[in-house]
Amino acid sequence: MAILRVAQPGPYATIQDLGRFGYQHMGVPVSGALDLMAHTTANHLVGNPPEHATLEITFFGPDLEVLAPVDIAVTGAEMALTINGAPAPQWETLRVKPGDRIVFGQALSGCRAYLAVSGGFDVPPVMGSRATFVSGAIGGVEGRPLKAGDLLERGAGELLDRPRRLPWRPLYGSEIHLRAVPGPQEECFPEALDTFFSVPYTVTDKSNRMGYRLEGPVLARDSSAPKSIISEPSVHGNVQVPPDGQPIVLMVEQTIGGYTKIATVVTADLFKIAQARPGDQVRFHPVTLQEAHRLHRQWRDYLDLVREAVGAAPV
Repeated sequence: MAILRVAQPGPYATIQDLGRFGYQHMGVPVSGALDLMAHTTANHLVGNPPEHATLEITFFGPDLEVLAPVDIAVTGAEMALTINGAPAPQWETLRVKPGDRIVFGQALSGCRAYLAVSGGFDVPPVMGSRATFVSGAIGGVEGRPLKAGDLLERGAGELLDRPRRLPWRPLYGSEIHLRAVPGPQEECFPEALDTFFSVPYTVTDKSNRMGYRLEGPVLARDSSAPKSIISEPSVHGNVQVPPDGQPIVLMVEQTIGGYTKIATVVTADLFKIAQARPGDQVRFHPVTLQEAHRLHRQWRDYLDLVREAVGAAPV
């Protein structure tokens, strides 16, 4: 059932879910929502399981016409959301009806918002996922960002019997603190490691779903360390250092890399860098692998707390 028509798409809006796993060896990255906390919360609000597809909206837009009654929730970046010209809240459910217009303004904090609809966005799965991988032209709506005239359908799902809301609002500041485990090639940076964990880096405008490029003090390799290594699998959160010494935090559309990696951001903090804007400051803080495991367990507990807080069923 078509529920939304795209009047204006905004600069970059794509269908995303939890990601496409098991195909990295074929050069197909995981993709999926960059801010899994906001994506998951939006789904919980409208009664969906976390794996349902949402619309990831970057910086501003789109303008959507409602074609059928549906429950929606918008989470993530604050985007001056309006319905029929009136301000509308985020982090809670809204019932919209045919003829309504949903418009996203410019992001005021953070940079990515997530729109969930009851039943989830229904697009054909590719390799077990509905996530859009634009460079490979797969998933989502014809493997591309939305364009004017697109019709968006929803899957099977009942409308809610009562509204839902998250009692608190995550804040996206301009100073971002990321905990990271040194390595896997930290031995190449015996002196620069202290620099990496003690000074701020600035988010540049050369940042996207593949990686966040940062700018700051050069991270110099040891004189005996290679400038590059044999390409190896990379993971979301790896911080690689190319020859110019400026770190790049790898995101979800990377499969392998041949640059040495000074550290790896813990899973619990990845949503923070996903909401970073050009000019934001990033500081890294060292943790051990054991601490990273503990933080991951706390992260899972937090997502369960969010689910309980909005009244969603266990998954």
